Amino acid sequence: MSIRSLRNADALTFNRADGVISRRRLLQTSLVFGIVLAPFSTLAGEVDAPPPVREHMVDAGYGQFHVIEQGKGPAVLFVHGFPDTAATWSSQMEAVAEAGYRAVALDMRGYGQSYAPEAADQYTALHLTGDLVSVLDALSIETAVIVGHDWGAYQSQMAALLRPDRFTALVSLAIPIYPRGDISFDDIIRNQGLQDVYYGFAMAAEGSETKFSDAAQSIPSILYWLSGSPEVSEGWDPLNPELHMLRPSPVEVPEWADPEYVRHNIEAFTQTGFRGGMNYYRAFPKTFELMVAYKNVTLRQPSLYIWGAEDGLSRMYHPDPPTLEELRALQPNLVDQVRLENVGHWIQIEAPDEVNKALIDFLAGL
Repeated sequence: MSIRSLRNADALTFNRADGVISRRRLLQTSLVFGIVLAPFSTLAGEVDAPPPVREHMVDAGYGQFHVIEQGKGPAVLFVHGFPDTAATWSSQMEAVAEAGYRAVALDMRGYGQSYAPEAADQYTALHLTGDLVSVLDALSIETAVIVGHDWGAYQSQMAALLRPDRFTALVSLAIPIYPRGDISFDDIIRNQGLQDVYYGFAMAAEGSETKFSDAAQSIPSILYWLSGSPEVSEGWDPLNPELHMLRPSPVEVPEWADPEYVRHNIEAFTQTGFRGGMNYYRAFPKTFELMVAYKNVTLRQPSLYIWGAEDGLSRMYHPDPPTLEELRALQPNLVDQVRLENVGHWIQIEAPDEVNKALIDFLAGL
């Protein structure tokens, strides 16, 4: 199935078969909690500390948003997905800051310490774009490159489409561009007879957050099964309920994850619960309805797509690896795609060095 066929809803089908601690790792651990490490000496001599991390609350006019910043220069705004917080971007923020940019990440609406209305209809792409623009305004940032992962990738795409004057370039992780067509994504799923197996409908069901409520169990499970750690035949499949994300994880912390990051996520969701995250799924049909004026509009900003070869979600969107030409049919100014082998859904954490290099190269080329 090619990306081009996404324009034709009737043609859309999905494939169900298918002992040394580095300085960067130490710094990444500290950045999760906004701690700034002082410079320290190595055998090679003095090593400069990374740019300091600034952590504060921002008033959007209707609610408060938790924001983390690092570095100075042109702004790069990082947008997380489910179930995550701004802390997921610590490695990318450090790399971007050291390269001469102002890295900004926020806890999205419904997550962490940020504004979290109860009603699901308050989580449409229009509301979330308003949040991102309001945060930029509060920080006196006129324009930014926007980088998003998972739901954050989709929301970054919508923000770039709605406000190209504020978001001048886009990096999507795990989610390719999928413009609004004549038929909603949910209806395409139903037309394919997949309504009983597609995970998104279960996530959108009222009360679904209770299945995730024990964060000490659900967070490790989601991190493990969606990653590249399991055997391909056992990893999460969004179209196979038997391979769901809440199966008990065989490990407390995957080998690619920082234990402090995992602990941070568990504590964050123990405090907030998961309703905010589920509201993104519930508001998705409303976003389709509200975006009718943008039917078949393509995103024109320079962009980059990064995805993991073992990510079940990416494979659902393109069962066969797409070519640049196929992707550019929906995203004409796509600069490149980066396919990371042996990497699953948590790209920015599983393969931080590769993601950071691709990101810095993309920024340098703008």
